[in-house]
Amino acid sequence: MDSVKSVNLSIQDNVLQPLFISSGSSTLHEALERLIETAKTSDGRLSLSSKDIIKPALELCRYPLRVPHQELLLAVKLLRNLCAGEIKNQDLFIEQNGVGILSTLVGSMCSNSGSDSEILRMVLQTLGNVSLAGEKHQEAVWAQFFPLGFIDIARVQSKETCDPLCMVIYTCSEGSNERWVELLSDQGLDIIVQIVRTVTAVGFSEDWVKLLISKICFDESYFSSIFSKLSENCDENVPQISHFGDEEAFLLSILSEILNERLGEIVVSTNFSLSIYQILRNAVEIVDFSTRAKLSLPTGSSVTDAMGYALSLIRDITACDGPNVDTLSRAGLIKFLIDLFRNLEPPTLIRRSTGHADTENDTTPRFSKYCCPYKGFRRDIVGVIGNCSYGRISVQDEIREQDGILLMLQQCVTDEDNPFLREWGIWSMRNILEGNVKNRELVVDLEVQGSVDTPEIAGVGLRVEIDHVTRRPKLVNAS
Repeated sequence: MDSVKSVNLSIQDNVLQPLFISSGSSTLHEALERLIETAKTSDGRLSLSSKDIIKPALELCRYPLRVPHQELLLAVKLLRNLCAGEIKNQDLFIEQNGVGILSTLVGSMCSNSGSDSEILRMVLQTLGNVSLAGEKHQEAVWAQFFPLGFIDIARVQSKETCDPLCMVIYTCSEGSNERWVELLSDQGLDIIVQIVRTVTAVGFSEDWVKLLISKICFDESYFSSIFSKLSENCDENVPQISHFGDEEAFLLSILSEILNERLGEIVVSTNFSLSIYQILRNAVEIVDFSTRAKLSLPTGSSVTDAMGYALSLIRDITACDGPNVDTLSRAGLIKFLIDLFRNLEPPTLIRRSTGHADTENDTTPRFSKYCCPYKGFRRDIVGVIGNCSYGRISVQDEIREQDGILLMLQQCVTDEDNPFLREWGIWSMRNILEGNVKNRELVVDLEVQGSVDTPEIAGVGLRVEIDHVTRRPKLVNAS
């Protein structure tokens, strides 16, 4: 009751009375709750628009220190509902400087260390509803909040505020070339970088983050700028190659998810492909390959995750026929991946078939220096090579010339650390052999020098043989 008295004393009657009359209530709290309920329907919003309820609701937000927290929250929530698809309310909101009033409210909240994420979320949802009304409304929101207001909100560590923030930014910038250019400026990209940092820490629930990042990184090819900005605050004594923190890994994971969901729809630029390939090469230099993986992506290691998501991106990029496969091949991708395989220990089935069964404490490689750093690493490499070799004689020839066919044959088995490895391996071998006489002849001419048979390998017409010189296993034709 005291809070109601304080409201009545500090807010003029011409602000409160329209709320009381329209709701049939005698207290501010009850009036706001009833009006919020009315504004949930289109008829209710239209009815309230004729009573100019936007005006007293905005007045409550104009003086937040005079209004108790709960009533302030309800006032913003009422504004949000009133502006949900009702053009009369949306126009009145702009005419009454609603964007400026909410901007001041946001500024006062963000200046405090403990920002109220619930009120901020309601503010952003209100701005989102208003911005959907058209160009004039979008321009009003953008002019008031870009860039400082947006970046202040982006710094709030809350998914409840980050999701609607991305909605507002995407809606406003999508409707104007001029605003989109501003978003791609240095100040605009700083906002996106801060959003990435926030979602890395708290996650996200809606797709607005992905829509925004997809358009900037895929459609506009600003991935390298975003990735570089994420590393700007790193220790200057740390080499650039080592800048793979949680934020960089998280950005790559979002892009990998987006591309996988929209495979064949997104057109990936060659610059993006080459940037991802360079990230893969850099990450391989510093990933710990000394112990066998226990986890799939994400593993908790930012470097391993960055490498894994970069490899996943390349797998999906090469799945779409286009110039990227040729570009990546010319950049040395095939040789790089075959060299990785050459240093990687054989799949679990082959290790066991050759008398090197894993024990509980057997976590180090027997045949070579590399273990799979995450579950699925081997499968992803096979997938990339298989994609690149599909219908491309030049890639098929390079695999043979790099002595990669026997290595690829070894991947045609099941492996507990690499789900669907056998399926990817067989599919890749078909691509490597299809239409390539020399590759077929090489497989046919394989000589048996003491084999170790297993049902899995025999089932695909192959068997394991041990090289008497190197003692390394390889697969040969069983016929």
